Amino acid sequence: MNAELNQAVRMLNASVDGSPIVIGLVAASGYAVNPDAVAHGIENLQAQGCIVKNFSDPERKFQRFGATDEERIAQLYAAAKDPEVDIVLALRGGYGLTRLLPELDFKLLADSGKLFVGHSDFTALQMGLLAHRGVGSFSGPMLCDDFVREELSAYTLNSFWRCISQSEYTLTAQAAGNPELEVSGTLWGGNLAMLAHLVGSSYLPRVEGGILFVEDVNEHPYRVERMVLQLLHAGVLDSQQALLLGDFSAYRLTDYDNGYDFEQMVAYLRTHLPIPVLTGLPFGHGRDKATLVVGAQATLHSQADGFSLSMQGYPSLKR
Repeated sequence: MNAELNQAVRMLNASVDGSPIVIGLVAASGYAVNPDAVAHGIENLQAQGCIVKNFSDPERKFQRFGATDEERIAQLYAAAKDPEVDIVLALRGGYGLTRLLPELDFKLLADSGKLFVGHSDFTALQMGLLAHRGVGSFSGPMLCDDFVREELSAYTLNSFWRCISQSEYTLTAQAAGNPELEVSGTLWGGNLAMLAHLVGSSYLPRVEGGILFVEDVNEHPYRVERMVLQLLHAGVLDSQQALLLGDFSAYRLTDYDNGYDFEQMVAYLRTHLPIPVLTGLPFGHGRDKATLVVGAQATLHSQADGFSLSMQGYPSLKR
């Protein structure tokens, strides 16, 4: 991160109430492959003026998880109960939160007033909070890989700190081929595989008139289509006003696809879904990602050359 951005982030943090922001780091899903990268990520957060409390422990990793189920729940509770912690930040995604959902005390987490931040597998926790307690959260960066890179993304950091430190935030994106529209409703969503996985459970919120955003990684276009159709067939999309597609990367096409690619998949969805489908949302597993507020009231304004998404009325770091 360049010195100018570093200083800007430190000033932004300090302007919240004059005291450092305290981040509670939890490994609620997978573990970090490289413990040295975790230390580097913590150093980067500290360089931005934050205090980091690490509730995870690389020595406690269990199978492919950051710790046993009981220990990962304990991490979440410890961060939520700590009076100094402002933000509960996911160490990384992967898999593991689904196993915890039936045992989680969503009231404890919601009543803590902490700002929960993450994406990917963290979507499961975010959907549970919204479904069970009506509490929003932030689909945004995680320690790995967003804060461990040698060169941090200025776009990611700028979006994250500005979104989380004020009660309204607008992002803009350049994108061609989207329909022209203006709709307002509850913004919600996250990782598409997790949303499809939660269909039929009590952990998927019942959102009426919402604006749904999705992203994923390592998913071939036909699998993306299949998961979106699952949401359609389950009746989820009928009550939405728009579907926003974020970043879908790291998949591999073959000769067998015979011209069926991401663009063809989107074209199919646009002719078969009952709601507008927009592409170009800067959110997902890539380097540059916007921070989105799950559960916020939002207005989506789309024109021929791009769109804006305004979020408002959500809890932030402003005391």
